[in-house]
Amino acid sequence: MISKDFFKQTRILDGGMGQELLARGMKPNSTLWSANAILDENYHQLVLDTHVDFIKAGAEIIVTTTFATRQKRLKENNLLDKFEYLNQKAGEIAQTAKKKFPNTFVAGGIPPQNLTYEADDRDEAEIIENFNAQAKALNPYIDFFYFDVWSSIKEVKCGIEAVKEFKKPYLVGLHISEGTKLPSGERIKEIKNIIDENSLGVMLSCVSPENFEKNLYELKSLNVPFGFKLNGFVTTKLNESYTSVFLGKKTNPNEILGKRKDLTPAKFKEIAKKFKENGATIIGGCCETSPLHIEAISKIK
Repeated sequence: MISKDFFKQTRILDGGMGQELLARGMKPNSTLWSANAILDENYHQLVLDTHVDFIKAGAEIIVTTTFATRQKRLKENNLLDKFEYLNQKAGEIAQTAKKKFPNTFVAGGIPPQNLTYEADDRDEAEIIENFNAQAKALNPYIDFFYFDVWSSIKEVKCGIEAVKEFKKPYLVGLHISEGTKLPSGERIKEIKNIIDENSLGVMLSCVSPENFEKNLYELKSLNVPFGFKLNGFVTTKLNESYTSVFLGKKTNPNEILGKRKDLTPAKFKEIAKKFKENGATIIGGCCETSPLHIEAISKIK
């Protein structure tokens, strides 16, 4: 079991699994994205190798490949009957990597259950049920839950309720597309009265370095371990639903959101070092960050 104080000292997380799998040759399949690598057993070795490469690069924590194995995404692709299998298989593959490197921790990645980069406005009971189903499938394989790229305080409240029965800690990963507000319009500080003793910390997930910097001092004011998984996209702010833009038009998320050319491993290290000096202890990458980026930031530990 992971210590509640684990993130009080600098820890290195992995990088962006979905985009890395595409970069390594995984063929896109509608909106399944990284879930396609779990669905198609020909890619299982690729998933394992990518986990291992992130660990070899310096990652102490790997996140399960479950961002697109949520029920909504599978339903869109007529694969809802594979829900438990896909989440369990992603957990198994992460565990195989952990067996090779026993000091690694596995985070059970629980994505937003509706749309990405948008607040979930559905009924709380439905959100809790969705989170709980995915947490239940992942629970046997993980050390803690990671709330991956969530867009509202309501989702965090629901998530905490949904994982309570598993008696494992959780790490909160909030998303901000631009400015200082979540997609729901709320401020980060509003999480202060929601998180409880099972929280490992609060981070910003799949955000640009610039947006992390705008929210650095508000994160710091929470007085809990904090940090980031920074992305290499040009933007995550769209005028319409990210998924609806994608459907039938594009094959890789970076074709919609753009891929930055300036975020080299050396630049990533420089940025991470600055944030570490300002108190961040949870340090990792998200979309468009490779093992080379993780290797670079591991040197600042």
